[in-house]
Amino acid sequence: MTSNECHRVSGTWEKLSAVAVIAIALALSPQTVRAQSAAPAAPAALSDVDSSGPKTPLISELRPSIGHVTLAQANDQVRGPIAAVRPAATTAPPAATTAPAMTDAQPPAAAGQAVAATPPQSRSITERAIDKVKQVAKSATDIFNRVPCLAPKGVAKKNFISLPHVANKLASGLPIVIVAFGSSSTQGYGASAPDYTYPNRLAAQLRRQYPMVDISVINAGVGGEDAPEMMKRIETSVIDRHPDLVIWQVGTNAVLRDLDPAETARLVEDGVAKIQAAASDVVLVDLQYSPRVNERQESAGRMNKLLGRIAELHHAGIFPRFEVMRDWHERQAIPMNEFVISDGLHMSDWGYACFAQLLGDDIIRSVGQVKLGINAPAEVPTYRPM
Repeated sequence: MTSNECHRVSGTWEKLSAVAVIAIALALSPQTVRAQSAAPAAPAALSDVDSSGPKTPLISELRPSIGHVTLAQANDQVRGPIAAVRPAATTAPPAATTAPAMTDAQPPAAAGQAVAATPPQSRSITERAIDKVKQVAKSATDIFNRVPCLAPKGVAKKNFISLPHVANKLASGLPIVIVAFGSSSTQGYGASAPDYTYPNRLAAQLRRQYPMVDISVINAGVGGEDAPEMMKRIETSVIDRHPDLVIWQVGTNAVLRDLDPAETARLVEDGVAKIQAAASDVVLVDLQYSPRVNERQESAGRMNKLLGRIAELHHAGIFPRFEVMRDWHERQAIPMNEFVISDGLHMSDWGYACFAQLLGDDIIRSVGQVKLGINAPAEVPTYRPM
């Protein structure tokens, strides 16, 4: 086993070990949290956790299978966190794995009569402790909805611009609309089912993170198109939907068709200006790292630089997909056929899932910045994953 593989396996097992600890913590009653002098949980409770806890699959089973984890595929009746890896289960509310006393909808008194007798200051501490456990439980549940996908260290993470429209609405619990605009990579060519396209993966991740928010992610991808065709429908497919965020994947087909990168860049720049004028955030997604794109390395490199320059000039976001995917292959030693399908161009289930996760993580991070009152400096030109 290489050092990279060891790193991925150890990272995943660390998360799974944390889940086991959290499961034990959730087994304790709220009264135990409030009364430090209470007797420790009976050994039988620990025995129950051990005997009924989810059996984790091997790391080698997780990455290639994406929403098709071997255990869930073999038995559709599987329940619990492992079954939640299946995309159909990603919409299940996180409260299903949380003790009823910890749900947001339940008043504090429902947790037990001891609450009424607790002094206000102690009750405040208890509530904060319960909130912390809930946050950790949500994070633990999310582990089983994610593929084992490492953030690329070779891609700068120090700066990214804020996404003010979508981040402020998510932070306030208001409904949001995201439009995924692009060609076959957005439409989902290569995914084994609609649930495994990147827009649907992204929607599931954001809904798990913000279960009380009405989140719509519209897939406006049309295979075979590039900037000339997309600009013809930018009004009807994008602007007329009044999105808070537009994720625009563009440029690959222009390179494959030998179109002039400068002309493509001009059209994309016009499109970005129109989207921003309609009060929407924009994130551009550049080319994919794949055999067919790599055959046109010079043209692909020029296109990626032009897209990055557009993002810089307009203070839009840029998701450097090419560099992210190259990191998977060159640094993380992931075989190309695990994230690119046999046509040498389109992404696989795993590729779409990891792409969506990294993009979703940064949207969530942008919301966190808004909640903390931190605004990214205006001169920061790029939005970088992780």
